[in-house]
Amino acid sequence: MAITDLIKYWQTYKNLKRIRHIVNVFLRHGFGQFIEQANLQRFLPLSKRLKFFRRWESVEKHTIPERLRMAFSELGPSFIKLAQILSSRPDLITAEYADEFKKLQDKVPPFPSEKAVQIIESELELNLEDIFLDFQEIPVAAASIAQVHHATLCSGEKIIVKVQRPDIRQIIQDDITILGAIARLMVKYIPESKLFDPEGIVNEFSRAVRKELDFITEAKNAQRFKRNFTGIDEVCIPTVYSHLLSEKVLVMERLEGVRIDNIPAIDALGIDRRELAQKGVNVYFKMIFEDGFFHADPHPGNIFVLQDGRIGIMDFGIVGWLTPDLMENIARAFLALYNRKFDDLIDQYIDLGLVSSDIDLEEFKRDLKADLVEILEPLYDATISEVNFPEYLDLMTHLVIKHGLKIPSELTLINKTILILDNIGRQLDPKFNAVTAAAPYATKLIKKRFSPQNIFDRARESLTDMSRILIDTPKQVNRLLRKSLRDEVGIHINPIGMDKLIKDIDRSSNRLAFSIVVAAIIVGSSVLIHSDIGGRVLGMPVIGAAGFLVAFLLGIRLLISIIKSGRL
Repeated sequence: MAITDLIKYWQTYKNLKRIRHIVNVFLRHGFGQFIEQANLQRFLPLSKRLKFFRRWESVEKHTIPERLRMAFSELGPSFIKLAQILSSRPDLITAEYADEFKKLQDKVPPFPSEKAVQIIESELELNLEDIFLDFQEIPVAAASIAQVHHATLCSGEKIIVKVQRPDIRQIIQDDITILGAIARLMVKYIPESKLFDPEGIVNEFSRAVRKELDFITEAKNAQRFKRNFTGIDEVCIPTVYSHLLSEKVLVMERLEGVRIDNIPAIDALGIDRRELAQKGVNVYFKMIFEDGFFHADPHPGNIFVLQDGRIGIMDFGIVGWLTPDLMENIARAFLALYNRKFDDLIDQYIDLGLVSSDIDLEEFKRDLKADLVEILEPLYDATISEVNFPEYLDLMTHLVIKHGLKIPSELTLINKTILILDNIGRQLDPKFNAVTAAAPYATKLIKKRFSPQNIFDRARESLTDMSRILIDTPKQVNRLLRKSLRDEVGIHINPIGMDKLIKDIDRSSNRLAFSIVVAAIIVGSSVLIHSDIGGRVLGMPVIGAAGFLVAFLLGIRLLISIIKSGRL
């Protein structure tokens, strides 16, 4: 047995109690069929398996997306985080599930302040009174990964202290392991689940949540943003106190202001909301089109308006990175959208890697262009107040699914960021148009990419790549010929749908064998009924009566399984 298999068995055994809890929660919310299909019922005791077919009250009252959202909420921090990430991926799970997952709020009761103090002192290796002049034990915010306390340093600066929840790393790590195992079982036993790429979803979730668990990385993100906005007065990035930093504790400057969606408070400060909306756009489009590094969680709780009119940004756990080529493609897509050049927009979709390579491009372009014209034309020259963005997003999601587009995670973060900014902009200035606002930044980026120096650099890179190909090609051809002569070159054929066919045949043969066993027990019991072996009960030999009872129970189990499969 391979060492990796031993590790998997050990991890399964170690997390058995949690696995049983997860399976029980899914069972209670009416996902018995999924549990059986994914072969998860083996983690349940026999008494629990008999409840597969009980009609729970919640199953009757709620839709499948609602039940899944309730199950995730009950299962705690890891599943809540997973739902929040999935809520921004309607292209993977459909808009119905994404909208339901958006209802999950990452708000949980705070953990005891005594434990927070203990973690701070342990991580920073200092006594609390040696660090803070004042420390407010009641947290101002609590989420699934950490909670935030207000405090004042001994030097007088007002700060926030972000403290990670006790044992949250191990809890999330165990849940990621379990989710990975469930994803593999789904792919193995439910072939149609490959359409949603469950293993890819778990991997994306794992990458995102691990970044949020490392406060040192978050501090580096904040410091990078501060450098990028040096000399720009309209935005404020809080200072990180590097000498008071660990993976579990983060101390940052406290920004005194009001949430950007608190319109009455902004008006009370006498700040022009239209100018404020433009400032916000300038900040975020600079991140996307100039820096290639952007704050990817711009919900109103993370953006503040300071008394002097500056925009303050907090919480740098979720960020997006863009390569120069990806930035250019995004800019071109914005300009094509802005100028109503749908053919150019489709070309950018292809360059961005959204389109599979095994399709008829001409037919794809023709069909997609017709759909884009129908969806996008009504949006031009409309203000945000006139656009129903949930409806627009739903239409675009259906378009993605219809044409089989594959959305990279970076583009998903950008879409999510821009949609949130649209919502904030609509509240601040109903006449604001996000696409129009993005056009100058996209144009500037394209001009920069076509500067003489940039063209020279790219030409030099292309010549280097070409020379490398010319040098390596003879070696690659020689290697291929040698393998061919040794019969080491083969063709792998993977018939589509064969896994499902094998699974159906296997299930049918198992049921047939099960039926033969039940029939054999009935025949054997019939013979024993007429014998005098053993004692008697109700006038029948005990062995014969027991055989009939066992056959009856097994037959009922087989019948229920067949009815539940929907294939009579």
